[in-house]
Amino acid sequence: MEAAKVTGSPILQYMAAASGTLAIVTDGMHYGWPSPSLPQLVNSTNNTSSISISSEAGSWMAVMPLIGAVVGALTAASIVDRLGRKKTIIATFVPFFLAWMLIAFAGSAIELNVARFIAGVADGVTFTAVPMYVGEISDPKVRGLLGSSCSVTWIIGFLLINIIGSYLSISWTAIVSSFIPLIACVTFVWMPESPYYLLMRDREADAKESLRKFRKVQDVDDEILRIKESLQTQKKDGSGRFFDLFTVKSNRRAVFIIAGLRGFQQFSGTTAITFYTQEIFKQAGDDVSPHHASMIYFSVQLLVTIISSGIVDKAGRRPLLIISMAGSAFALFLEGTYFYVKTETRINISSYSFIPVVVLIAFVIIFSIGMQSIPILMLGELFPTSVKAFALCLADVYFSLVATIASKFLQIMKDNYGMYCAFYGFSICSVFGLVFILLCVPETKGKTLEEIQNYLRGEEPKKDVDSDCTKL
Repeated sequence: MEAAKVTGSPILQYMAAASGTLAIVTDGMHYGWPSPSLPQLVNSTNNTSSISISSEAGSWMAVMPLIGAVVGALTAASIVDRLGRKKTIIATFVPFFLAWMLIAFAGSAIELNVARFIAGVADGVTFTAVPMYVGEISDPKVRGLLGSSCSVTWIIGFLLINIIGSYLSISWTAIVSSFIPLIACVTFVWMPESPYYLLMRDREADAKESLRKFRKVQDVDDEILRIKESLQTQKKDGSGRFFDLFTVKSNRRAVFIIAGLRGFQQFSGTTAITFYTQEIFKQAGDDVSPHHASMIYFSVQLLVTIISSGIVDKAGRRPLLIISMAGSAFALFLEGTYFYVKTETRINISSYSFIPVVVLIAFVIIFSIGMQSIPILMLGELFPTSVKAFALCLADVYFSLVATIASKFLQIMKDNYGMYCAFYGFSICSVFGLVFILLCVPETKGKTLEEIQNYLRGEEPKKDVDSDCTKL
């Protein structure tokens, strides 16, 4: 079945995605908070903070949101199909704001860890509900762009916190940052609910009204019929239980693809590097200050991710993923080689101290072309509505696990063996990730959510999808 042609305007889809993803901006700011803040906290002797912690304690503070995200994701799985996508997203603004207030007035490391954990809980809910909402409101022609906005806004959060945190104290950084969830709440409350959710609750009239607003057309009967048929097919395939992710073949294939993409995304070191960006640049010893280098790093990452979001619906998912993973493996290898030569040999490379900054920026450029945004985009594409809440919950728990492992790996390597060991490890994982993409990741460009499900069930000719992974 071909995608329904849309003659209206997607302007409200853009507005809803922009407003809803402000939650992800806040989330990115919480995740990026360690980059400018940990140098002020770890063995603080410059009176920039009244709280002083060890490097080990700092590493746990950095990953605390990942631990909280497990609780948040499990919570989201049980509420997103009951409260709805919209109300669930609105609910995340409260813990995000509370976390900033706790950081602003924290008097101990324990309070900071509690705040980080609360932000993690909100993160788990956010990355379950927002990609689901954006994927369900988007027309196939713009779904790649809007789905990629989750990654774009996450990086905006990293950039904002590095800028604010580099010039303000920890307390004032938190106070300024707390305005983002307030703005998100005020703007998102006016957006329509997902038509998929409304049809799941047998509210067909409301679903039609929602689609009319999102599509800016009056005749939405064909699309409503297509969604209803898809929901009925999903009920036949499974009853919407968690274990349907593993007992239903199409769901099992989707889980495998997402697990591979998200796993290799994190084991390439992207989140771990963002936690320690300023420290990495400090160890590199370049003349550019760590503060300015980190701002350049996240600015470039943001720009390239925006470009990727704009071309993903034309270039396709697979080509961008392949280019991104191959280039990342090479850049990480070069970064590891620099640190190896600097720390393990007697070669004088002081004249080449610019190399790690340049290479790390090259890494973020090539990584952001595909691997930064497309795995999150495909989260909203590969799973049917009946199990999507469970799927995104599982994906967020899995992400928290692998990101924590990757972050602790970087910290342990740099503290005990040398920074080069971490980068060599990330490079090897990227090579394995490239092989996985070549063999197992399908092309979803231009396909409706229903057509993607038909393919995963084996109902679409293999030649229509560039993938060799046909049996899971």
